Formats: sequence, C-alpha cells, structure tokens
Amino acid sequence: MFDNLIYGFSVAFTPYNLGVALLGCLVGTVIGVLPGLGPTGTIAILLPVVFSMPASSALIMLAAVYYGAMYGGSTTSILVNIPGESASVVTTLDGHQMALQGRAGPALAICAIGSFIAGTFSIIVLTFVGAPVARYAIKFGPAEFFSLMVFGLSTVASLTGKSIAKAVMSTVLGLMMATVGLDLISAAPRYTFGNPFLLDGIDFIVVAIGMFAISEVIVTAEELKAGVRGQIIKAKRIWVSFKEFVHCIGAIFRGTVIGFFVGVLPGAGATLASFLSYDIEKRVAKHPERFGKGEIRGVASPESANNAASGGALLPMLTLGIPGGGATAVMLGAFMMLGITPGPLLFQEHPDLVWGLIASMYLGNLVLLALNWPLVNVFARIMYIPARYLMPIVLVISTLGVWSLGYSPMDLITMGGCGVLGYYMRKHNYPLAPVLLGLILGKRMEQAFRRALIISRGSPLTFLQKPISLTLLIGALIFLALPFLLEKWRQFRLIRESALKEEA
Repeated sequence: MFDNLIYGFSVAFTPYNLGVALLGCLVGTVIGVLPGLGPTGTIAILLPVVFSMPASSALIMLAAVYYGAMYGGSTTSILVNIPGESASVVTTLDGHQMALQGRAGPALAICAIGSFIAGTFSIIVLTFVGAPVARYAIKFGPAEFFSLMVFGLSTVASLTGKSIAKAVMSTVLGLMMATVGLDLISAAPRYTFGNPFLLDGIDFIVVAIGMFAISEVIVTAEELKAGVRGQIIKAKRIWVSFKEFVHCIGAIFRGTVIGFFVGVLPGAGATLASFLSYDIEKRVAKHPERFGKGEIRGVASPESANNAASGGALLPMLTLGIPGGGATAVMLGAFMMLGITPGPLLFQEHPDLVWGLIASMYLGNLVLLALNWPLVNVFARIMYIPARYLMPIVLVISTLGVWSLGYSPMDLITMGGCGVLGYYMRKHNYPLAPVLLGLILGKRMEQAFRRALIISRGSPLTFLQKPISLTLLIGALIFLALPFLLEKWRQFRLIRESALKEEA
C-alpha cells in the first residue's frame, strides 16, 4: 500500500497534474461560494472539457472541484447568511450569528481547520480501507452486484428528498432512461421511436447538464434579482484562539467520524451528514441553548462532517462502482466515458489512476487550506457578480459542452428537455440525484441481472440463495420502509404525549 501511495504521489506531483489540482481547487472554491449551481452541475459542465485530458488528470480535476466546493460553501454562509451549497445550510445557523457579533474571523478559521482535519482523515481512511474493500468485493458475482445496486438505489430513494414516493419515482425515471438504445444481448432497438440518434442511448452528460445546470438557470431567472444578494460582513482577524480550538476538538472529531460514515452510504451525502452532526453535537452539549446564537462548535461540527462525507462518498464509488450522491454519480459517468469501470478490479488494473487520485487529495487539502484561510474576503466578493451576467455564461458553456460531444442537434434538444424536466422536478420537490444514479447504474444493473439468470438457468431464486445478495436485498427493503416506520413512530409519540397531557 505504501509503495502504491508513493507511486500515486509521483503521478500527482507531475507539473501538469499539480496545475490541474490547483485549478480544480480554485474552481471548486468559487462554485462553493456562489449559491445555486453546486459541485454536481459544475462537474457535469466540465466533463466535455476534461475528456481531452489524460484519465488521471481529468479525475484529479473533477475530484478537486468536488471537495473544493465543500470548503467554499462556508464562506458566504458565515459572511452573507447565504449557503453556497446545500451542505452548508447548517453552518448559517451559528456562523452568521458569530459574524454579526464581530467573530467572523474565528468562525472562518475553525471552518478551514475543521475541513482540513476532516478531509485529511477521510483520505487516510480511504488509503487504508480502499484496497482491502476492493479485494473483498472481487468475490461478488452477478447476483451480488445486482443486489448491491438495488441496495444503493434504495438508500438513495430513502435518504434524498422529502418524500420517498417522489424519490422512488425519480429513481425509476433514471432506470427507464437507461433502457433507451440497443438491447444488451439481442441488439434490438428499444424505445428509440425510430430515431437513429437514440440507438446509442441517452448520454448521461446531456442529462446531467440539463437537469442540474439548465434547470438552475431557469430557477435563477425566475427567482433571483440581479445585483448584490446580501450585505457582506468583512472578516478582520481570521484566526482562532487556542482556547477556542481546544473547545472545538471534540466537535471536529465527532463531525469527522459521523460525516465519513454517512458519506459512505449511497445517497446520504454531505447535506445529511452536516444536519445529523449538528443535531448530535447539540444533544451532547452541556449548554444546548447556546446553539443557534453563535456557538463555535455549531460551525466546527457540520463543516467537518460535510468535508469528511465528500471523502467517504469516494470509497463505494472506487471500490464497488456505487456512487454516493449526485457529484460522485457524475464522476462515475466520467470514469465510464474514459473507458474505465470503477469497481473491485480498479485498484489492480489502473493503480496509477486510483493512487494518483488519492495522493492528489492530500495535496488538494493543503491547497484548499492555503486558499480559503487568507483569501476568504476575496472569495466573498464574488457574491457581487449579478445573476444576469453569471447565468448566461453558464448557459453558453453548457450548450457548447453538449454540442462538442457529438455535434448532434438531438443532444441539444435532450438537454433542453431535461432542463425543463429538472425545473419541474425542483419546483415540485422531486430529487434530481436519483435520476442520474438510475441512468448510470441502469445498464450495469440490467447486465448483472441477466448474467445471474443465465448462470442460474433462469431461476430468480439465485438472488435469495446467495447470503451476500440476500442480506443486501433485505437491507434495501429496510431502507425503503424506514421513513414510513419513523413517521408512524413519530405519530405514536405525539398521540401518547397528548394523552399524557390530558391525564395530567
């Protein structure tokens, strides 16, 4: 492992890859500061650009954009009370209160320190755990892989969105899109309606850019006014005292551990990690009433959690080929477009790519610490960019990127249609990430299902006869039923509490 890591550093420290990592960190930080677009949409827009790069350089850049956005999102959450992306929503609760009290500097400093510690921890765990998990996953057959993908999609449906029914519908929509094109075995056209442009299927890049970038342009055009979006508070002394740092060590540690393990769950993501970490930190605190009024641990804990979750989400993607969320789903698609299949054999067949990516993340954390600590006031001024200038640029870049894929008018029509569909789904609280995961995993899921049936001579019981497959399917059912059971338990507690009050 150490030999591989040293080899990874030799790949990551080439001048070209160093420049790519620095550029990705810078772009990710800027995207994290700007509300709206987020890392998923940005990575989708960049995909046509990175395909001209070597595979290792392309993935290093996409990963740098991903975890760079986690860093940048805290800046405007604290200084402007506007989260750069959804994972930084919790940071506004105490972060902006600290800024109003003249403590913006300590808040930003503890964000940078907590993010660095959490990010480094998640990379260390990925370094030690990644290869063993991959070696174990080699034992998986087609039945186990099918059940694993069912489990992954079930957790996504369970943990994303406000309604599990809407999340399931989004997942099914993605799976339906994956069936368009030629049949995997007979090569017969499916759902192409006689259109030759659909014989190769629906390109996930087109769907990703349409649903995330174009829908964001439509939403912004509808809701946001051009101009300054909030009063920016300037941070004077971006430093944290030793006493405050010691006070936050426990919160950083708890947020890091919670964030990493939540990030490993497919579909959980950094947003859930930050909310869960904040809630637990508030429960274990001696003075929970201070939270929401400028408690520094209320900043340290969620920021550590969302950065640890971004590293944790890479573990199932690299070792099992199951993305942890929207951003890693787009990265998984990038792997496939580059002719690389993430999964158990990735560590053996492409060590330069995997270990170069892991080594670059150590470097990226240092770069982001150097960028975000002294330059927060500079990045905060990006908020002054009016939406009327920013969104047309996003629209032009998105259109050029899709057109460059195959110079196909059908791709542009599909992008526009997905943009309108994404806008409708966002307005009606349908989560977008499950669509992308269903589209990317759909063909692999169908392939594993058919192979399992061929091996078992058509018997569907093969999925229940294998212990790992059965366990994963039971886990999928539990995750799907969990929101319903929790809601019933909440209603039961409310009824019991009201009955006790009436008796009293």
